Amino acid sequence: MASHRRPKPVGRARVSILTAAAATAVALSAQTGAHADPTPTKDQVKQQVDQLNEQAEVKTEAYNASVEKQQGLQKQVSQLQDQLARQQDQVTTVQESLATIAAEQYRNGGIPQTMQLMLSSSPDTFLGQAGALNTVGATQSDLLKSFKEEQAKLDGQRKEAEQKLAELDTTTKALQAEKDDIKAKLVKAQDLLNSLTQKERDELAAAEAKAAADSRTQAERASRDTSRTDLGAPTQVQAPAGYAGVAMSAALSKLGSWYSYGAAGPSTFDCSGLMQWAYAQAGVSIPRTSQAQAGAGTNIGTNIANARPGDLIIYYNDAHHVGMYVGGGQIVHAPHTGAQVRYESATVMPITKIVRI
Repeated sequence: MASHRRPKPVGRARVSILTAAAATAVALSAQTGAHADPTPTKDQVKQQVDQLNEQAEVKTEAYNASVEKQQGLQKQVSQLQDQLARQQDQVTTVQESLATIAAEQYRNGGIPQTMQLMLSSSPDTFLGQAGALNTVGATQSDLLKSFKEEQAKLDGQRKEAEQKLAELDTTTKALQAEKDDIKAKLVKAQDLLNSLTQKERDELAAAEAKAAADSRTQAERASRDTSRTDLGAPTQVQAPAGYAGVAMSAALSKLGSWYSYGAAGPSTFDCSGLMQWAYAQAGVSIPRTSQAQAGAGTNIGTNIANARPGDLIIYYNDAHHVGMYVGGGQIVHAPHTGAQVRYESATVMPITKIVRI
C-alpha cells in the first residue's frame, strides 16, 4: 500500500535564498535594460562614419606610400637581377679560361714544362718557349686574381638582391595589412549606414549633395567678385599662368568624380591621387602621398590669405589630407569614400602647410 507522506516543508533559510535570487535576477534584468546601448541617431551615425572615413584616409595614405615603396623595390630587384646575370656571365668566362689552362697543364703533366724546354734540342726554341711559359704563368695569375674579384662582386650583388627581396616581401605584407584595415573600416562605416532607415540614408545623401552644391555656388560667386572676401584679402580666382593654372584646370575638370582609395585617375581619385594627376597634366611630377607632397615645393605657411590658385593645402598634423586652392577661399579635393570631387571651404579642416609647387 503506497504511503502518502506529506511533502517536506521548505525551510525558512531556503525560502530566503530563493527570494534573494529572484530579487537579484530582477535587479540585474532592470540594470541590463538601463545600460543597453540605445540605437544611435542619424547624427551619431554620421559622426561615427565620418570618423571611420578619416581613419580610412589616414590608412589610405600609408597604403599609397607602401605601394610606392613596393614599386621602387621591384624596380631595384629587377635591376639587381639583371646585374647578377651579367656578373654570372663574367665569372663563367673567367672560369672557362682557367679551365682551359688547367686542361693544358694536365695534358703536359708528364714532364714539367720547364724541364721539357730545357731538354729541347734547339736553344732558340727553348728561349722562345720559355718566354711563352712566363706569359702563360702571368696570364694564369691574372685570371685567378680576376676570378676572385669577379666572384666577390657576384657574391655581394647576390646578397644585396636577397636583402631587397626580403624587404620587398615585408613591404608587400604590410601593404596587404593596410589594405585589409582600410576595407574593414569602410565595411564598418557601411554597416552603420545600413542600420539607418532608408529615409535617414536619403537625408544624409541629400545633405552631402547640398554641401557640395553650396560650396560650388560659393566658389562661382567668388569668381565673379573681384573686390574682397571675408578672409580680408583680395580674391584670387583667375587660373594663374603656367603649369599651376593647367593643374588647377585639370583638377576642376574632375568635379563630380568619385573618391576611391589608392586611385590616381583618370576617373576616380583619392585626395593625393587627384593632386598628382592634376599636376601630371601640366607635365609636372609630384610625389604620390599627401605627406610627401607636403615637402614637394615652397612652404608658404598656414595663412590662407597668402595662398594662390594651384597651391596644395596640406591638412592635419600628420598631413593625411590634401586639396588644391582654387581662389575665393575654396579648394577642390577628393574628400572621402562615398563622396565626389568637389569644392570645399579651404579652412574646413586644420591647415598644417600651404605648398607652392
